[in-house]
Amino acid sequence: MSILKLENLGYSYDSGKTPVLENLNYEFENGKLYAVTGRSGAGKTTLLSLLSGLATATSGRIMYLDCDVSKIDRYRYRSRSVGVVFQNFNLLPHLNAVENVLLSMDIAGVKGGMKKAKALELLAKVDITGPLAKRRVLKLSGGEQQRVAIARALSFDPQILLADEPTGNLDLDTQDQVISIFSNLAHAENKCVIIVTHSPQVAQSADVVYQLKTIRSAGKQPAKT
Repeated sequence: MSILKLENLGYSYDSGKTPVLENLNYEFENGKLYAVTGRSGAGKTTLLSLLSGLATATSGRIMYLDCDVSKIDRYRYRSRSVGVVFQNFNLLPHLNAVENVLLSMDIAGVKGGMKKAKALELLAKVDITGPLAKRRVLKLSGGEQQRVAIARALSFDPQILLADEPTGNLDLDTQDQVISIFSNLAHAENKCVIIVTHSPQVAQSADVVYQLKTIRSAGKQPAKT
């Protein structure tokens, strides 16, 4: 069963005068790693914003477990069901790794008295342990910061993980480490992981690739490859 399903999804600016996405019919399941590719301007980041509930489709709809995302509590959806990893990490630089994860838990309303232990467990899952976990993120390498960002996105145990160019600022070795983490989250922990990427290497690691094409040059969006 699909956890997310796009039904004739479209998005336009300027009251429909500038279409970005058109008639997308994609499905996403738990236990799979997806890559969304395409040239700049094809709407990859726009699609991620729609999937995360930060933007609303101008045509069609996104179904989350058979519920129209536009008709459910969007804040609850974003804070309970969907974790987002950004290319530029979006961590708070004056906090350490543990504090960044704890803050995300607090914002999501995670309850319980073992939150710090849970935060350390999530960081250990992405190989941020010992002194690294207590170091201000500004003092961490790019790869380490990205792994902290992944742990933060997992802080409320979402079933869907969205990542916007998560390897764009990383070297090839670090890229491989990060993609291995995403692959494990999909295959071993049964999460739906969706990565927007320009990287052919990242796309090759995915179970399913959806390729967006700019509407003005290619018309309709193609099916999955």
